[in-house]
Parts: sequence; C-alpha cells; structure tokens
Amino acid sequence: MSVDAPARTLNVALVGNPNTGKSTLFHALSGVRQKTGNYPGVTVEKKHGTFTHQSQKVTLIDLPGTYSLAPRSPDEMVTVDVLLGRQANEAKPNAVLVIVDASNLERNLYIVSQVKELGLPMIVALNMVDIAEEKGITVDAAKLQERLGIPVVPTQANRRGGMDRLRETIVSLHGQESITPLSPFPEEFCDKVTQLHTKLQSQTPDAPRYLAERLLLDTSGYLEKELVNGGLDLHNWIVETRNQLAEIGQPVPAIEAISRYKWVQESLDGIVTRETTRKVTWSDRIDRILTDKVAGTIFFILVMSSMFMAVFSDYSAGILMGWIEGGFELLANGINAILPDGALKSLLIDGVIAGVGGVLVFLPQICILFFFIAILEDCGYLARAAYLMDKLFSKVGLSGKSFIPLLSSFACAIPGIMAARVIENRRDRLITILVAPLMSCSARMPVYVLLTGAFIPDEALLGFIPLQVLVMLSMYLLGILAAVGVAFILRKTILPGETPPFVMELPTYKFPSFAGVFWVVVEKGWAFVKRAGTLIFAMTVIIWALSYFPRNENAAEAPFADEIAQLEQQSKGASDEQKEQINERLAEIQNEIDGELLRGSFLGQAGHWIEPVVKPLGWDWKIGSAAIASFPAREVIISTMGVLYNLGGEEDEESEPLKETIKNAKWHESDENVFNIPVALSIMVFFALCAQCAATLAVIKRETNSWRWPIFTFTYMTVLAYVGALVTYQVSALFLLG
Repeated sequence: MSVDAPARTLNVALVGNPNTGKSTLFHALSGVRQKTGNYPGVTVEKKHGTFTHQSQKVTLIDLPGTYSLAPRSPDEMVTVDVLLGRQANEAKPNAVLVIVDASNLERNLYIVSQVKELGLPMIVALNMVDIAEEKGITVDAAKLQERLGIPVVPTQANRRGGMDRLRETIVSLHGQESITPLSPFPEEFCDKVTQLHTKLQSQTPDAPRYLAERLLLDTSGYLEKELVNGGLDLHNWIVETRNQLAEIGQPVPAIEAISRYKWVQESLDGIVTRETTRKVTWSDRIDRILTDKVAGTIFFILVMSSMFMAVFSDYSAGILMGWIEGGFELLANGINAILPDGALKSLLIDGVIAGVGGVLVFLPQICILFFFIAILEDCGYLARAAYLMDKLFSKVGLSGKSFIPLLSSFACAIPGIMAARVIENRRDRLITILVAPLMSCSARMPVYVLLTGAFIPDEALLGFIPLQVLVMLSMYLLGILAAVGVAFILRKTILPGETPPFVMELPTYKFPSFAGVFWVVVEKGWAFVKRAGTLIFAMTVIIWALSYFPRNENAAEAPFADEIAQLEQQSKGASDEQKEQINERLAEIQNEIDGELLRGSFLGQAGHWIEPVVKPLGWDWKIGSAAIASFPAREVIISTMGVLYNLGGEEDEESEPLKETIKNAKWHESDENVFNIPVALSIMVFFALCAQCAATLAVIKRETNSWRWPIFTFTYMTVLAYVGALVTYQVSALFLLG
C-alpha cells in the first residue's frame, strides 16, 4: 500500500460511549473549524472539524455516541456505514479515534473490540484520567497500549490536557496501513462468519466481513431485511447456522457479549488497579442530595425556575430581543424612506423584514436556554434531573429521557423535537416528538401578553396572587397537562407498548468545558435560524401575498377621497397644532383604508368563509382571519390583528392602541363588543393547544422521515385546540356573561 503525500487530508472518525467526553474532545481538537449537518434520510447529526499539525491537515468526523456497533435502525447504521466507507458523500476514515472513560474501562473497551475488527488504524484516547484518580483508580496506559497493540493517549479533554500528544499521535497514523482484524470470537463462530461472507461476496463483491458477522448476530432481522437481498435460501442458511452454534454452546446473540467481555477482562488483567476501600467522592456526596426525593426535587425546581427567569427576563433575553427588534425597525424605516408606496415596499417591509425579524427576535431566548442546558448537561446534572423525572413520566408511559426534549420545547418546539434523538426507544421518541409542540413556546407569548393585559383585571386573587400572572401560568400548565393526557392516550392506542425500564448512566460531575458550551449554543442557535427562519420567512411572504391581493386601492380610497382632499387643502395654511390634528386624521383614514383592503383580500375573504365555524368560539371573521394567518407562525397574529382593526399592522403586544381598539371592536352591524374575557380566554386556549408553526411540522417530518406524523400532529392539535377553545368560551361565558 502506497504512502499518501503529506499534503493529503487525514480523515479520522471519533467513536465512543456516551458520557466519555467525546464531544468535548472533538471541540478541543477542532476549535472553531467545524461544521454540522445531517446525513440524508436519517436523524443522525454529523459534525466535521479540522485541525493542522506539523503541516498535516486532519479532518475529524464526530460520530454519535454509542455503546456498540450493532445497528438495529437506519440511524444506528450510519456509524457503521461511515466506518466501512459505505456512507454516501462521506470519505472513508483513514483511522479511528476511540474515546474511553478511564474510570470505566471494563464497559468502554467493548466498543474498542468491535472497532479493532474493522482493521482500520486506531488510537485510544484514555479520557477523564483525573476523575479516575479521584475514584482511586489507576490505569497503566503504557502497559494497556502494549496489550492492545494500538496507541493509548491519556487525556483530560475539558482542560485540554494531553491534546498536543494526541495530535502528534493522530498525525503519525498518516500513511499507516490497515491492521489485521483480530476477532475475539471462538474459531467455530469465525468459520461460520467466513462462510457467510463468501455467500455475500457472491452477490456483492465489496461486502465487508464485519457486515457478515453482524448479519449472523442480528436476531432482530434488521440487517437481513434492509441490506441483504439473498432470498429465502440465505435466510434459512442463517437460521440453521444459528441453531448449529447454539448446539455447540455458542448461542447467538449471547456469544458476542461473552466473547467480547472475556477479551476485555484479559486485556485489563494487571492494567487497572483500585484502592481496597472505595473512596467516597465529592460526586457521591452531591448525589446524596440531588437524587433525594425531597431535596433533589426542591433543587430541581430552583434550577428550572432560575433558568426560565433568565430566558424570559427583561434584563437578559429582553434586552437582546429589543436590540434585534430595533435593528429590524431601523431597516424597515430605511426602506420606507427610500421606496415609494407599492407592492415591492410592502413585500420588503411586511413580508421579508417582518418574516425574518419575527423569527430572529426569539434567538436570544433560544441561545440562553441552550446555554443553561449545555452547562447542566456537561457538568452531569441533567442525567440526575431525568432520573428524578422518571417516576412522574413513567405514569403516562414515558421515561425520564423525555424530560430534556420537553424542557427545550418551552423555548421552541424545534430544538425540543431534535433533542428527542437521545431517546433510544423508538416509541418513546415518537410520542415525545408528537407532544413536544404542546409546550408553550416563546412565540405564544405575544398572544398571552396582549390578551391578558387587555382583558384580565389587574387584581389579586386572595389578596396576593395577581390574576394576570395566574392566567399566564395557567396557559403554560394547560400545555403540560395536555401533553401528559395525549402521551397517555397515544401509549394506550396507536403507539401501545410497555414503558421500557429507565436505564441511564449517571456521569461523574465535572466542570463544564466552556468552549464546548459555546459551540453548543452556536450550533443550536444556527440550526434554529437556518431550519426555522427560512421556512417562516417563506410562509410569511405567502401570507403577505394573501393579505395584499387582490388590491383595489381606488375602491378602498373612494369613500374618503373628498375628505382627504379637503384635509390636504386645510393643511397648507394651518398652524402646527392644526397640522398635527390633520395628520392624525389622515393616519386614521389610511388605517381604515388598509383595513378595508385586507377585508377584501384573499385572507379577509377566507375569514368570512370560516366565520360560521369560529362563531361558537366567540370569534368574528377578523379573529378567524388572524388565526388563519398565524398557522405558519404564531407571531404573525399581532401584525395581522393590527391591520384588521385599522392599525396598519405596526403594533406589538405592548401597544396600548391595539389593546384599546380590540376592547372597543364591535360585531358587524351591532353595538355588541366582540372581545370580552371569555373570548380572550378562548383565543389563548386555542393558541396554547394548536399546531400553528409550519417550521415545527417540517421538523417533525424530517425527524420521523414521514409526512404521516406531522399531518397527524397538525390534525390532533387543531381538533384539541378547537374543542378546548369551544369549552372554554361556552363555560366561561355561562359564568361571566350570565
């Protein structure tokens, strides 16, 4: 095998168990030179990073954390395909870097055994050596390297310890030939694998031996179904071979665990020493408090409360959101000053700027939320929180692992749905994805704030509980209770099955890697902007078009033509005070014209069509139109209501004119007010439960790889929202309106 030129890139795949510090080590090696994406057709995220050492460029491929290279799904197959060079648009790795936890080598070397069978040059990064020492565990790295026959480099990734030596070792693999695969299995089993490999090669000449081994071990049938087209003869041969192996005391798949752990035990004999009396570490002492039913729950509540206060605080996210809003406002004002009135100006201001700004304004909350989550996860606390939540979640058919995705969904359902990837059980993962949109996200806040401020009395219940705060909290609680109910029903109906036992490793507490936390925030923030922003931008432009066309300005202006001409004539010789009054009246007229144009648009016409459907909710056609407009993105409703109620669409949730106008809005040809407390509650309940986010539905499609589930989510949430709003209005009207 020829030696590559030094200038050629060295591709190195990173493999390791969860909680071994693999991601931290990846960030430590690659720094800012990294990019993320997804493999096509699956939910597995791929991360590429690069570094240059001794003039040698190295590309790192950070593969998902896994305990084994035994694929049972397309997502799990990605790691094996990358390592075997079978993944489309991914270069085959020249080497593999396996990251192991020095304090738990007995379990971590299992995957080292599997990687060795691939025959690729490899390195073992012996990470968390400091934590192992705290536990009284000593590892002879030099002797382990000799025993394994591959380089072993002690590292402390969160403090950048051992990175220089690791880079040198990685670069030294350049041009190294593949190693001879060594199997820990008995000779009889290896002979059967060889026979199966020969059969596969007769169909697919480049079929790797490792896939033949996995095919024989995979009793789930996934590999045989997805990767092999050998027909009934091959299937029968595999079944018969498994029976033969069982007869000689090598049952499949138990033989793999027996053989590999035997190899692990032999490899570590005399390598790892432990103090006779196990040390009680500071991690153990902390766990006595944080996993306690009472003390742990109190601490959990304090942590979650602090996190949400930071997310929604005017002194953190609020300031940044104000800057973003101000920036887009300046941009809109600039375009308003440059361009004449017309479709292009309206498209740029009401469509493009409103669409992008409506999404990016929530970016600070997303970043702050993930900043806290990344710190809590990196230091080891989130695993404890999931442990505490497991008892509660198990009552509705979920496990504690659903806690983190649902927590993330309070900022935005999109990253929450993506976070469900950590749930191994497909049924649990799917149920979590389907209920995540019920968590009240940031985009619902404008609706809650506007209607609560306008219609809920500024009074205190029992003298100390503000009614407005109580209503706001009730909306969040409603989403949580609805998610619990839906999860329970799904588990009992279309997604039946027993709740799997909750098994989660509690990692050792450690100081978080702030570089790693930074990159998590950057990655999640960019994913939010890229995946949500582009779609909401497109949908907002569509809504703009529906609300702009057809446009007959002459007909809308005709009733006011004489008054406009008269006011313009009066302004020529008017005093400053009179001019101000005239301009105010002209602005009122323009708002009425804008409202009339919207009423005659496609969106306004749709509102009239659905008025019989929404009237039982206490809504008129204007509220119906605003609800339709908000289906692509909830935040669209504020500007839509502003235009509908003759305010030009410029108001936000804090706008007093919008609050006063909707308070005084009348039913068509009636003096009866449209809005009251029951109507306000009805709208808030509808928004709390409805799937008004096209980006969320698109992400559900992407994560489930099917349109079936986003359609199901949209349908059940819309029905749930309608029924909830109907009951809320009818019951509250009975008590409040008599």
